[in-house]
Amino acid sequence: MKLPILAVCTALFMASCSSTKNTNTNLPKDIAERPADENSQKYDQAQLDKLKASIESEASKEKCTDASEWTFAPMGAKACGGPQFYIAYPKNKEATILNKINDYTEKVKAFNQKYQITSDCMMINPPTSIKCVDGKAELVSA
Repeated sequence: MKLPILAVCTALFMASCSSTKNTNTNLPKDIAERPADENSQKYDQAQLDKLKASIESEASKEKCTDASEWTFAPMGAKACGGPQFYIAYPKNKEATILNKINDYTEKVKAFNQKYQITSDCMMINPPTSIKCVDGKAELVSA
């Protein structure tokens, strides 16, 4: 009598441990599985931020020891016109970095038009020179 009860209990125990797959498709998907909404302002802004960070990182890789080996360029675009800011970069990287700066500026212009961005319309004056401070290039304004 003990053997059949033990067999039944073991069978019930094994059946209760078997996993079942949840086929309920009405549950929300994990955020990692969701595709990025490539048509949102937040997504576009994140892409611009990545490009800007890449440019700034490339420009700051080289140590500034002689300011005459550096130059600057306007970067970005305000909705009213004119640059958002200026960036210093080494002259020996001008061929590669200037293309990225121009690409970023064009993408910011397109972003401003697409999302009808407004800005303060304040004119940003270009820097007058560059100086090296602790190995980093700093823009000097008048």
